[in-house]
Amino acid sequence: MFEKERDKYLNKHGFEKMHLKAVLFDMDGVLFDSMKNHAEAWSKAMTQMGFHFPKSEAYMHEGRTGTGTINIVTQRELKRDATEEEKEQIYKIKSDYFNSLPKAEPMPGALELLEKLKVDQITPILVTGSAQKSLIGRLNQHFPNTFVPELMVTAFDVKYGKPNPEPYLIGKRKGNLELNEGIVVENAPLGIESSSKAGFFTVAVNTGPLDNKILLDAGADLLFPSMQELANHWSELRKCLQQP
Repeated sequence: MFEKERDKYLNKHGFEKMHLKAVLFDMDGVLFDSMKNHAEAWSKAMTQMGFHFPKSEAYMHEGRTGTGTINIVTQRELKRDATEEEKEQIYKIKSDYFNSLPKAEPMPGALELLEKLKVDQITPILVTGSAQKSLIGRLNQHFPNTFVPELMVTAFDVKYGKPNPEPYLIGKRKGNLELNEGIVVENAPLGIESSSKAGFFTVAVNTGPLDNKILLDAGADLLFPSMQELANHWSELRKCLQQP
């Protein structure tokens, strides 16, 4: 069912076949329906500090570290890099707004997909630009006995962050993987670009307001309209990517 996309990827990267052992997941907009909260918090924080930052812009920065996003906005509007004090202040305001909003629920289909991975003995790896200190607790609450700290890449692990390939290359190293042994599930253009540059087969799930073309142009090899649709088609995709 997905042989065309698989074979195009294999030809591009010079692999003979796929040997799927792990799935590397982004978090916001993939495991949790949290991007609308991030978008509102970023927009309010930036507006409070005198910057123009519509909610829609947050989706284009999704996956970038918070300090990276702040720096891009100050370069655009003040023609200079943000100071360390500005980065800390703006990120704290954004975090306070975000934490005041109702907690985001798990993305529909995410738990179902992760349970299928357990049955198939496929390893889940988290690759997020988040610096939330409550991260492990939230994951364990909603996806018990699934993610382990040794197989997580967060903002604390990276120097560059998405769209640089660094986060997914760190995930590759932590998972002890070859590139044809893992796939990435992403919802954001910068995350897709990061994964594609790293060399992974990249599955986009369009859980936000962006046009499909933006995600495909960023480098996605395959696109589903939701996490639920990916979960529904997981069996066929796994069989396609676990070649004998």
